[in-house]
Amino acid sequence: MSTHPTILATSNVDAGTLAGLAGCVPGLIGDLRSDHAGETGAVAIYLGILAVARDPGIRRFAEAHLATERDHLARLGALLPPAQRSVLLPLWRVAGWLTGFLPALFGPRAVYATIDAVETFVDQHYEEQVHKLPAHGPGGVLKALLMACQADEVHHRDEARAAGVKAGGRLTQAWQWLVGTGSALAVKAARRV
Repeated sequence: MSTHPTILATSNVDAGTLAGLAGCVPGLIGDLRSDHAGETGAVAIYLGILAVARDPGIRRFAEAHLATERDHLARLGALLPPAQRSVLLPLWRVAGWLTGFLPALFGPRAVYATIDAVETFVDQHYEEQVHKLPAHGPGGVLKALLMACQADEVHHRDEARAAGVKAGGRLTQAWQWLVGTGSALAVKAARRV
């Protein structure tokens, strides 16, 4: 679970405050919708890994990161009313689960390469949003939340790299490209619907 104390302050940002902030920050609701959808997919990735992985190290890795992703999802869900969430959440759950399940069939290296690719994309995704938000007031609270989530995701990426992601062969590189490209397309879709 995330250990960032700034995340606890998100209770200060309610739906009305978020609506007012959205009037000042172009695309804010779409960004938060994509974040919520992404965290939904992230939870599913780790559930997919756990469905098939038998390696104790991979299972510990997935269980620890699943707890963090569930925490992110709960916090983002508390900010975004259900009517503003992506209508494609069932698709993100299936896609995420397959993104975890398929590499887990091939072992730890494939799992770590997948997490590296996903979290590399997510780091950039959060970075774009952080720069849009003001540093103070409700925008600052939201910015702190996104920065804390981003830091957790970077930690996941770095942990995957340290655990064994080396320069992969062409199949691994193609898979990582597919995961990164799929993540980017999912964000575009989730921002809209």
